[in-house]
Amino acid sequence: MAAPQDVHVRICNQEIVKFDLEVKALIQDIRDCSGPLSALTELNTKVKEKFQQLRHRIQDLEQLAKEQDKESEKQLLLQEVENHKKQMLSNQTSWRKANLTCKIAIDNLEKAELLQGGDLLRQRKTTKESLAQTSSTITESLMGISRMMAQQVQQSEEAMQSLVTSSRTILDANEEFKSMSGTIQLGRKLITKYNRRELTDKLLIFLALALFLATVLYIVKKRLFPFL
Repeated sequence: MAAPQDVHVRICNQEIVKFDLEVKALIQDIRDCSGPLSALTELNTKVKEKFQQLRHRIQDLEQLAKEQDKESEKQLLLQEVENHKKQMLSNQTSWRKANLTCKIAIDNLEKAELLQGGDLLRQRKTTKESLAQTSSTITESLMGISRMMAQQVQQSEEAMQSLVTSSRTILDANEEFKSMSGTIQLGRKLITKYNRRELTDKLLIFLALALFLATVLYIVKKRLFPFL
């Protein structure tokens, strides 16, 4: 069962991916926007809100990374935070470029309307319908990308869990190795002690035998040569 902290990390990552895709979709809407300026302003307001939500979730993920007990997991999450920050900066650059492109397009359309009058209005309506169709297609593509990224996040979580399990197995094996080393050292000491005891026993037997022979020789000498 996943730890509560792991659940928070997964949820935070999913929300970051969600806000990132929503920001990209809004930036695409700005590129496709043909006016008026009030529509562009409304889109920019939505982008600002999404950027604020995205920034907060990245900060939450960074805090979760700092709270990790294991250094390897901490560094992995911090690297993800850095990647998200870079992606957010890239989105901000795209946002500024999209605004510039949209404002130029609106200015050009307004100038063309003054020159062409009613014909341009009909053409603009057709353009809007085409842009709406294109926007719908892009939205569907972004949703597909969102699902793919969600699957990648899930695979990353499974890989991380596998890594944690492998680390625990290695630690357990290391503890068993230490225990076996202690047993081997104890056996070596016992063998050394046994060898010393065996040498002592042999020496005592030799001394006892020598004393016995000396006693026998002494008795024989007294019996056979009492005058000596």
